[in-house]
Formats: sequence, C-alpha cells, structure tokens
Amino acid sequence: MESIPYMAWDWEGEYASGSGFFFFFFEIPTQIFVVLINMFKKFSSEDVSSQNQVKASVQRKIRQSIAEEYPGLEPVLDDLLPKKAPLIVVKCQNHLNLVLVNSVPLFFNIRDGLYMPTLRLLHQYPNIMKKFQVDRGAIKFVLAGANIMCPGLTSPGGALDDEVEAETPVAIMAEGKQHALAIGFTKMSAKDIKAINKGIGVDNMHYLNDGLWKMERLD
Repeated sequence: MESIPYMAWDWEGEYASGSGFFFFFFEIPTQIFVVLINMFKKFSSEDVSSQNQVKASVQRKIRQSIAEEYPGLEPVLDDLLPKKAPLIVVKCQNHLNLVLVNSVPLFFNIRDGLYMPTLRLLHQYPNIMKKFQVDRGAIKFVLAGANIMCPGLTSPGGALDDEVEAETPVAIMAEGKQHALAIGFTKMSAKDIKAINKGIGVDNMHYLNDGLWKMERLD
C-alpha cells in the first residue's frame, strides 16, 4: 500500500501571544489517510456510488441504532426520521454511508460503525453528543481537517468530558464559540487523553465548510 507524508499539529508551550504550534511529518498508508483525514474535505456528489431506499426492516434497524446512540433525539425522532417517509442510504467511496430523509443528509457512518450526525443537524440539537473543547488557537487547524492532538484538549482553554470512552463520537467545541466546529471520533478515552497527553486523541471526521457541510441536499 502506498504511503504519503501527513502533516499534523501539536502544542509546544505558551508564548506571549498565546499557545503555539509545531508541525511534524510521518508516513501513513494512503487509504487510511483518505478515509480518516480527508473523508469530507473534497466530498461531492461525484463520490456517491449508489442511492437506495431501504426496506422497512432496515429502516427500523437504522432508526433503533440512532435512538440508542442519541437518546436526546427521542422527542423529535419521529419528525427527523418519519416512519412513513422514504429513508435513503447513500453509499460512497471509502465505505462511507449517508442517511438521507427528503434529500437532506442527517447522519453518516463508516462500514457498519456508529452513526454520527451532520454538523447541520448537531447545530439544531446541540446537546445530543458528548463534548470536547479545543482552545481558540486550534480552530484554524481543526477547520483545515487536522485531527485533534491530546495536548490541544488538555491545554488552557481546552476541556474534556471524563465520562467519554475510546471510539465514541463527540462534538468538537472551541473556546469562545457557541456552536460545534467538528464531529470527532475518539481514539482513546478522555482519561487516557489526560494521562498520556500526546498523539492523536480524536479523529476529525467532519468539520465546518467541508464537502458534507456544503452539501445541504443530495438529489
């Protein structure tokens, strides 16, 4: 498998103007890079392989999974995923799936993994996910698609929910900002992020102004 260099960010102390960053390079397999780092960076309708209206049994299974993962959506679930409305599953490159209702992307997952809400949906219902926070110096890196390093969450201005375990979808908040700027998937628990405090703590799955954010509808 071909490998390519990947630039990530980390913290290096605090300067007079605030927290600083340094850059480092390492090699990772190209396929993993595409799936985890650039999943939605240049996402468009050209990445769609197929769209299918799922049968009722599959729709019930998807609905049940989402209800279990996001119990805070229970009061509005019938409005979001009406039982009689067609539910479309869009299969895309790199094993990515989108869940659409009335042509609007609402959730996504990889292979048969956990469902994650789109940022537009999260902004409507901001309390359905556990939250991590990076400080204001990290915002431009997150919005460029960079994964979130552990020190970016433990530095002043950062915040963690100690109840979050590894492999959990989380909302990525930012110091001084009201709305989430990304959807993340934890690589380690919040407690381990604090204890280890190095390396990637959260994969950046979907962020403001990426391809999925720009795709308000998929007809």
